[in-house]
Amino acid sequence: MSQLIQLQISKANLAESRCVTGPLPEPGEGEALLKIERVALTANNITYAAFGDAPYLRYWDFFPTGDQGWGQMPAWGFARVVASHVEGVDVGERFYGYWPIASHLLMRPVRVAERGFYDGTEHRLELVSAYNQYQRVATDRAYRAEHENYQMLLRPLFITSFMLADFLADNDFFGARQVLFSSASSKTAYGTAFCLKDNDQVELIGLTSAGNKDFVAGLGLCQDALAYEDLTRLDPDLPTLYVDFSGSADLRRQIHEHFQTALMYNCFAGTAQAQQDLSGDRQELPGPKPEFYFAPTQIKKRNSDWGPAELTRRLNEAELLFIASIQAANPPWMESREHHGFAAAQALIRDLCRGKVDPKDGHAVVLD
Repeated sequence: MSQLIQLQISKANLAESRCVTGPLPEPGEGEALLKIERVALTANNITYAAFGDAPYLRYWDFFPTGDQGWGQMPAWGFARVVASHVEGVDVGERFYGYWPIASHLLMRPVRVAERGFYDGTEHRLELVSAYNQYQRVATDRAYRAEHENYQMLLRPLFITSFMLADFLADNDFFGARQVLFSSASSKTAYGTAFCLKDNDQVELIGLTSAGNKDFVAGLGLCQDALAYEDLTRLDPDLPTLYVDFSGSADLRRQIHEHFQTALMYNCFAGTAQAQQDLSGDRQELPGPKPEFYFAPTQIKKRNSDWGPAELTRRLNEAELLFIASIQAANPPWMESREHHGFAAAQALIRDLCRGKVDPKDGHAVVLD
């Protein structure tokens, strides 16, 4: 491929995208050019786009397009070095990390070590460090070649799940006796439930659409699975913690009005609905103010508490167990679906924005 291809997303309408081509950049001193081979597309990517301009998060700023109305949606996946002027980053090596949906990315690897490197490109220096780290496949102790698609699909979500579960337990569930998940069929939600399933301090309740209720119940991770319309069946006086994966302002209001002062904490963990966020709900809600959860904050805390090596060990162990559990289930909780090319990525993004993706499917796009 002798040209650069970028899939760009309309910031005004996330379901609208375009492919833009240009000359392939030549790496200079201290730079490397990586060819993006494959990425995963999930509702998590829609969250990145929906919060692309949010202060501190600034997801659109990682891979700028130069066009204010269009951005590159970040995705997790694998890329291979095709040209390098950086010692320790060799042509042919593969790295896992945070990429645009594009054919190539010009990078400035810094802090190069056995584990990998950070992208020191100037505009990324002021952005969240966790997204600038790239893992060398050859030294990734949780990497399994046969699980590449699962790693792409689940690792970024599972890191969020693992750290969210840790955050909730670390805070004694804010005094709650049950944890209520919305969009309980989403991978991040059931990943969090997986991490909490052996904690006897709280019961787990999965809220989902009527069509996904059997799927959530079949996971066996929650004590109960309810359709959204059955919310009022729950005891309004039981101390409850709400983990909001849906981003629905209407559902948020129903939960606050149902539990009132028995709602101990509202943890806003993402959005399965494109361009839904806290800013869309300006009315006063009974009970606690919704609080945005940001995984890198808890990662920073545990790096201090446990040390980076121990945190990585725990994450790797839990991730491998999660993937094994997904595959061992009958039927599997998730099937990996592979697609090819930028047109397939555009179609998937449209379906994700419109909620048309089956929760039992995980989608990987091969760009190479």
